[in-house]
Amino acid sequence: MHLDSVESAGGRLGAVLSAPRSGAVALGPHGPWLVTTPALARRVLTEPDRFDFPGDVSRSGDLSASRGETRSGHVVLPPLTPAEVARGREVLETEWHSAIAEHDRTAPGTPYDATVLLRRPVARSTVAAVLVTDVPTRDRVADLTLAWIDALAPVISARRPPGRWSRARRAERDARFALDDALRAVPDLATPPEQVATMLAAGVQVPIAAGAWLLAWLAAHPADTAEDPDRDPLHAVWETLRLTPPTWVTARITTEPVDLAGTEVPAGRVVLVSPLLLGRLPELVPGDPDALAGFDPSRWTDGSHRPGAWLPFGAGPHACPGRTLGLAQLVHLATWAGRHRLGLAGHVGIDQSRGIAPLPCLLTIDDAVDDAGRGGSL
Repeated sequence: MHLDSVESAGGRLGAVLSAPRSGAVALGPHGPWLVTTPALARRVLTEPDRFDFPGDVSRSGDLSASRGETRSGHVVLPPLTPAEVARGREVLETEWHSAIAEHDRTAPGTPYDATVLLRRPVARSTVAAVLVTDVPTRDRVADLTLAWIDALAPVISARRPPGRWSRARRAERDARFALDDALRAVPDLATPPEQVATMLAAGVQVPIAAGAWLLAWLAAHPADTAEDPDRDPLHAVWETLRLTPPTWVTARITTEPVDLAGTEVPAGRVVLVSPLLLGRLPELVPGDPDALAGFDPSRWTDGSHRPGAWLPFGAGPHACPGRTLGLAQLVHLATWAGRHRLGLAGHVGIDQSRGIAPLPCLLTIDDAVDDAGRGGSL
């Protein structure tokens, strides 16, 4: 049982990882352009007047949410507060254990599908962090957010945006309207429902994929009691986000002609930043430069490099507002995994349809292990 290597993947992943590290590289005759250095990546993400957010999440072209100077419809949202993060983390802990117990009750002896197992806990956790509401409303909004994410899947993964009256577009629109209606019913909602819905969709889909990758990596690389007896959960999270960031490429559109380290890019062209590529640059990652494709959480004990320098959460005004919640959710999963014996129950491939996700991610979970290495209960 093993994980497919991102390095050997074809398609868009292969094109990005094989690009020359020369600064800015055109991936086609008319773009898009890929920036391959940390300095250029930060410039693209932190200069919104020159590099605009490309569009709305549903690919509908509806820019009604635009504010100020942005043409994109992507609204800048404030980061979650520590109190909001704590609220979401508490819900995740409860819901994660509930999801495992439900699987054991309804499908005993069968592998755990990490992606399926994470859906409800992450959705309810994220909604709990973003909204102050009662539990039934929280759960209803979480379910409707998952339904919208599912309806968005064929829209986002399509090679071309589906037609306005296509079945996929109508299903996505109905799911979005249902979520918007549920959010309008939330008392004292300070942010327009449309903006909250978009934040929830991103704040649910990405941690589900990241959590599944984390569990897959930990199952494929159990801590070696001789070499890594005290694996730091946060280090395992950073290593997962380095090797397999779900949002592995971020796009911006130039608003004017720009010079990218000697490469001239016209206005109205797509420029890409890839945390996946940046996370494989020796100047950003400690350890043997020839072993950067390997999963090694202990590399972050070095202290010579700053985790997250490869920008897995973006940067600038459009950086992920749920960064701290996402880290808290993943650290809880890594901490929990450190108390159990995880194994892969099948081959893990790479789904490139919406970011990257492990497909499938089937796990075995044995009894808990205490500090002395003895078995216990889940």
